[in-house]
Amino acid sequence: MKPATAAALPRRLALAAPALLLAGRPRAEAAWPERPIRLVAPFPAGSGTDVLARILSPVLSRALGQTVVVDNRPGANGIVGSQNVAQSPPDGYSIVILGTSAAAINPHTVRRMPYDVARDFSLIGMIGETPYVLCVPAEGPRDLAGFLDFVRKKPTPATFSYGNAGAMIMASVMGSMLGVPVTTVPYRGGAEALTDLAAGRVDANFADYSPAVSQAQSGRIRMIGHSIAHPFAIAPDLPSLASLLPGFDMNVWWSIAAPAGTPPAIVAKLSRALSETLAAPEVVEKLRMVGDTPLQMSPEETTRYVLRQHAAWGERVRIAGILPE
Repeated sequence: MKPATAAALPRRLALAAPALLLAGRPRAEAAWPERPIRLVAPFPAGSGTDVLARILSPVLSRALGQTVVVDNRPGANGIVGSQNVAQSPPDGYSIVILGTSAAAINPHTVRRMPYDVARDFSLIGMIGETPYVLCVPAEGPRDLAGFLDFVRKKPTPATFSYGNAGAMIMASVMGSMLGVPVTTVPYRGGAEALTDLAAGRVDANFADYSPAVSQAQSGRIRMIGHSIAHPFAIAPDLPSLASLLPGFDMNVWWSIAAPAGTPPAIVAKLSRALSETLAAPEVVEKLRMVGDTPLQMSPEETTRYVLRQHAAWGERVRIAGILPE
């Protein structure tokens, strides 16, 4: 056999390159992860999303065999951190907790969204769902019936503090269903919204379960209802708003997503690791303590769920009369 000439070598290498790339890619994906993974929480430290990230990260680290580092990137109701991951390389090393606000509400309330959930993310799996709890100051109405009567008869619109878009929309939808106006008052986060509620500066608040329980146990506020139509197993004595306001049924939820184009093999590994994490007894117990019910779904099931929720929250935004800004 004649030795290859110098001129022939580039042609042979060019012909071989696609095969080499195809051969190398499965090996790289099989070895993944080879370095720490960044889990972006697109809300501030202490928020419900941040709490979830810190519950999941140590067990997810064990399942993946690599450290999962929580990276808080708050701003614009979850848009800043979510966009950061959408624009990251699709290699599985940047993932985000994509929840109700960032995935289902913002697209209907923000005129120029920098990302499209269906186009710019690979959905990995669900984490869990929970209702919001309706809270009033300690000196406010004693129960849900008394509060609804208070809202209907108040000479001026009842005021609702909120730290995220979901809580604001729930308050607006409640007012629409009661046929009376309400005033929603924005705060940087849920903690600040609850603080002013406890001080009596506003009439009500739709809050995450965990911080609301803490404030209620200290006697600063009272929990009088929850936002889902079916019983809330973690707080079975707390009535649903639907019991007195038929048709009121809203939950909040969280999923995990990677940038669009993440290789299917890596998405599958992340999905299996997330399922293993959500089945761990310590995770189940910690989620229960913050009011969350785990939801295990495949990437395909998660995508369908998120798209259905996108449509449902669009209708709620319409009912609330909220226009994109």
